[in-house]
Amino acid sequence: MEVVVIASASFFAALLTFFSGFGLGTLLMPIVALFFPPAIAIAITAVVHFANNILKFFLVAKDADKKVLLYFGVPAVFFAFLGAYLLGFLSDMKPIYEYTLFNKDFFITPIKLSIGVLILFFVVFESLPFFAKAALDKKWLPLGGVLSGFFGGLSGNQGAFRSMFLLKAGLTKEQFVATGVVLAVMVDGARMMLYKESFLLDATIEWSMVAIAIGAAFFGTLVGNRVLKKVSIEFIRKMVSVLLVVISFGLMGGLI
Repeated sequence: MEVVVIASASFFAALLTFFSGFGLGTLLMPIVALFFPPAIAIAITAVVHFANNILKFFLVAKDADKKVLLYFGVPAVFFAFLGAYLLGFLSDMKPIYEYTLFNKDFFITPIKLSIGVLILFFVVFESLPFFAKAALDKKWLPLGGVLSGFFGGLSGNQGAFRSMFLLKAGLTKEQFVATGVVLAVMVDGARMMLYKESFLLDATIEWSMVAIAIGAAFFGTLVGNRVLKKVSIEFIRKMVSVLLVVISFGLMGGLI
């Protein structure tokens, strides 16, 4: 049963997040956690996420906007280090609220509550008519990289902030997807180097399940790559907004 559920979740998460540029781990991990302890669920999700990003990199990296990679990516990588380093000091902060749902414990922490509120603020602000039609001047790309990298290192949700800024950078749908993929590989590499715990070393991973999940995610990504030619940038904008709202409430509610 768990094989079918996890494989299906991997496929649909990879397909949806191919367009948005973020959210695969956020969508997949809770499903995997239904069948495995948290440490193992995180480990499985991390491997699937990393492998899928590598596949996307080879599929679309050629379309990435080099100027955006430079002006956005370099500050993002640097501040991802800073955010991940700061997380080491803030990780011991006590939760604001704790509750139990379906026999599972959930914790609302100051960091996640703050990130969730910030993401929701950006979504609401972006929906305002005067801002929705505006394009982001290239001079603001370094600031976007700073915010994306820092909050990504701090919370692990750098993809949400990255997509918000890239959508306003005047990129084509192909450039948006490709640039987001390359930036994800850059920032995640920096972030993972500073996290103190390695679930890949501590957890006993069921590698057969990992292989199945990766295969399903690869299939979802390949389908997404084919469908990309048929969707519009407006469709991608709407998908990003929906996922941002889901993630923001998930963070504020302690579900993520």
